[in-house]
Amino acid sequence: MILRWIHFFAGVAWIGLLYYFNFVQGEFFKEIDAPVKNQAFSKLVPKALWWFRWGAMGTFLSGVAMLIFAAKDLGGDFMRTSYGIYISIGGLMGTLMFLNVWLIIWPKQQIMIASANSVIGGGAADPRAAIVAPQAALASRTNVLFSIPLLFFMGACRHLSLNIPEGFSPGLVMGVTTLLI
Repeated sequence: MILRWIHFFAGVAWIGLLYYFNFVQGEFFKEIDAPVKNQAFSKLVPKALWWFRWGAMGTFLSGVAMLIFAAKDLGGDFMRTSYGIYISIGGLMGTLMFLNVWLIIWPKQQIMIASANSVIGGGAADPRAAIVAPQAALASRTNVLFSIPLLFFMGACRHLSLNIPEGFSPGLVMGVTTLLI
């Protein structure tokens, strides 16, 4: 039960900040002058990204732990249940989102933050910042798009049953899902 609450609250922090970055901060940054934007990148963005990253980590680790416990309880039949199928698809999407945060968004944001700090300190902007900004934005928007089906599958695992036929192949479902993603 504690894991579920950790997963819930960490997920709210993570996805809430994901929506903030994409729907609020990004639009705001388009409207402000460069000096104000640099100040925001220097002071606000690192703090928000800290909660964003660690919200993703808390959500991911608690989700993996809950998945292990559920698979252990259901044994070999785990992927032959509605719960197992839905949670595995949602978990796959969540894992891709988590990897986007830690391997793409965060490293690219570090370059952008360092560039803003350099400009504030009287130095030159890092030319890589202009290259990585759209890459970070694309990864972040991908996470926004993934968040909708992710939330569906996470909710469906407990509330939407499937009629699973005899001879069902869980590997086929995961393979097709992976190809679709």
